[in-house]
Amino acid sequence: MGSIRGRGGLWLAAMTMGWCASSLCLAQEAPAAAGSAAAPATAATVVPIPFAPAHQTIITTPSAPTAWGGERTGQEATLSDRVVSYAIDASLDAARHQVTGKEHMTWRNRSDRPVSHVYFHLYLNAFEGDGSTWFTERRVLTAHGRSRGNAVLKDGQWGWVRLQDVAQDGTALKWSFVHPDGGPATDHTVVRIDLVQPVPAGGTLALDIDFLSQLPRVVERTGWWGDFNLVGQWFPKIGVLELAGERGATAPRWNVHEFHFNSEFYADFGSYDVHLDVPSDYTVGAVGQLQGEPQAANGRTTYHFTQGDVHDFAWVAAKGYKTLDGTYTGAGSPPVAVRVIYPSEYVASAAPTLQSTIDSLGYFSRTIAPYPYRTVTAVIPPYNAQEAGGMEYPTFFTSEGYKEVTPGTLSQYGSDFVNIHEFGHGYFYGILASNEFEEPMLDEGMNEFWDDRMMRERKEDLVLASPFMKWLGVAPAMSGFQMERLGAQLERPEDPLAQNSWDRLSSSSYGSVYTRTATAMHDLEQRIGEPAMQKAIRLYYRRWSFRHPSVADLRQALIDGSGDASDVNGIFDEVVYGTAHIDDRVADIDTVEVLPRAGVTWKDGKPVADQSALDKAVAKQREDWKKAHPDAKPGGGPFPWHSTVTVLRDGARVPETLHVVFADGSHEDVRWDDDRRWARFEFEQASKVVSAELDPAQQVYLDADKLNDSLATKPDGAASRRWTADAAALLQTLYSMLVTL
Repeated sequence: MGSIRGRGGLWLAAMTMGWCASSLCLAQEAPAAAGSAAAPATAATVVPIPFAPAHQTIITTPSAPTAWGGERTGQEATLSDRVVSYAIDASLDAARHQVTGKEHMTWRNRSDRPVSHVYFHLYLNAFEGDGSTWFTERRVLTAHGRSRGNAVLKDGQWGWVRLQDVAQDGTALKWSFVHPDGGPATDHTVVRIDLVQPVPAGGTLALDIDFLSQLPRVVERTGWWGDFNLVGQWFPKIGVLELAGERGATAPRWNVHEFHFNSEFYADFGSYDVHLDVPSDYTVGAVGQLQGEPQAANGRTTYHFTQGDVHDFAWVAAKGYKTLDGTYTGAGSPPVAVRVIYPSEYVASAAPTLQSTIDSLGYFSRTIAPYPYRTVTAVIPPYNAQEAGGMEYPTFFTSEGYKEVTPGTLSQYGSDFVNIHEFGHGYFYGILASNEFEEPMLDEGMNEFWDDRMMRERKEDLVLASPFMKWLGVAPAMSGFQMERLGAQLERPEDPLAQNSWDRLSSSSYGSVYTRTATAMHDLEQRIGEPAMQKAIRLYYRRWSFRHPSVADLRQALIDGSGDASDVNGIFDEVVYGTAHIDDRVADIDTVEVLPRAGVTWKDGKPVADQSALDKAVAKQREDWKKAHPDAKPGGGPFPWHSTVTVLRDGARVPETLHVVFADGSHEDVRWDDDRRWARFEFEQASKVVSAELDPAQQVYLDADKLNDSLATKPDGAASRRWTADAAALLQTLYSMLVTL
């Protein structure tokens, strides 16, 4: 997906080999002014721990059973193995949209070796200038596809985060920017902090960090607009130290990628204890639970939020916003307080957002596992802040607003689906804490699949009709899975689903992570059955909740849960790890009446050929048959019919059913499940074949062209008449809209 920037032979060699050892990456570091001139670290001779690969990131080997401390049994003191903790005091300057922060972080070295320096994400620096990795990639990728990250930042609208002081046990530390993925020297989204004392194996590091964050004007996932402040990616966050047997690692490595244009996030589980100081006339919502009553003094109010067993923290502060509250109760879950925070202009969206969030709690709890937290907060951004919408954090997500939400219309469908999708991230991104940098399909794609399942259970389709079209009796509709299929790049997939978020041809290719994953999992579910799929996903969750699975771990859980290695491996080899094109079609139907054979017969050693007598006999049989069957349909007769149906395969093998219909109304189904590029199926029946259709149950959504799945010997105008009627209705709707302008 990304472009190759001219960074010299050293960078090119590292990129080509698909790895970036510390010595290579540090050679590209852009030094930054930092704290006091501390003495060199005493552990300078410690062998550096390398970065995770920058490019060859696809993982095919399952993680070790002991990865991340092993499967959680539910008997542990905490839901996750809390590797890190953050205590943050933050104060919002609402006029400047700045956050002043003091962070006390503790981090446990899970590895078997000392650590002499650590790496932190400074995500907001992606928005400090157009020289960042994020903006550099945006220029290329949006030229070949669309993305919501299209905001143009001007003077006074850029965002950044500055380390003002970093100390270990009271000693100031030095830091410098690094580029684990070979990005431009002007990218400052990853920083290395050198320690005065190394962290021993199994030991704990404590750092005190003073920082200042400037929110950008709302740009993809974070920022301000007017008096609205969505504070995401706002604090220095430590990277993940992966160990051997975890997500393809064979030795300890730092997984700490630059902030790429299409990437999201990856972090260790831990606990957050955050105090937020904001103007008193601002409404506040955040990850986790509010502790006690907010404390107000001198026109400002301090809120105290805590949450354990999560891997990020975000919050909102918006002047004059309103709240709507509800509660979810369900087996296995604590009582869940659900809150919607919204601007007055989108009051119509508040109640639907609350209801669909509560409904989502019920569906995900019932089909995967009970929701384990006590809160969910949904935020509806204001008009002109759409890029802040549709974003997820643990127990906290942003939705989108509508002036009106009318049942049975696009507004209802859009509101419900966005809320279900963003809540669903709480499972696939939040609890199943996959690496969104390297394996976005595990979150965006698998979540999209489960969201479509929920919409299917609710029988909620997208109705493609205006009120006028409905009045005309024309109301075409599409299911969620049908819509996913339309955007899944089935004709010519550009990148494997298992590919990372940045090595992609375009933003459109990244978008197929949502649509093609949902389509592939739909087809897998059709093959193995819904009960087997649900059992497999529950197993996946049980094994990997509060850990960090890989695509290979998902595949293994699907195999073990369904007991169907053949179908699971078929989907993964062709679509997840490959870019297989699938298009099966019915090519020809040939029919011939089986008459008595003409030619020479032998009698008394002499050839006899009497075509005239044969023709008379055939005519007599036809006449007698018609008299006996006066109401028979065309295509039958006294003689059998030999029919041949030819099917062609363009692309990967897919198990198919061929449904053949005969002239007398009878039918026959045959299975085509082999590696042949073409096949002929022959039938000898009392009547001839009049039509043939592959996938009559419409289960193979990965097929790029469904229009060539069927063929009839006689044209049927029903489809064209339907399309003509729908087109006429659309024109009528357009004309009526023009009249009102």
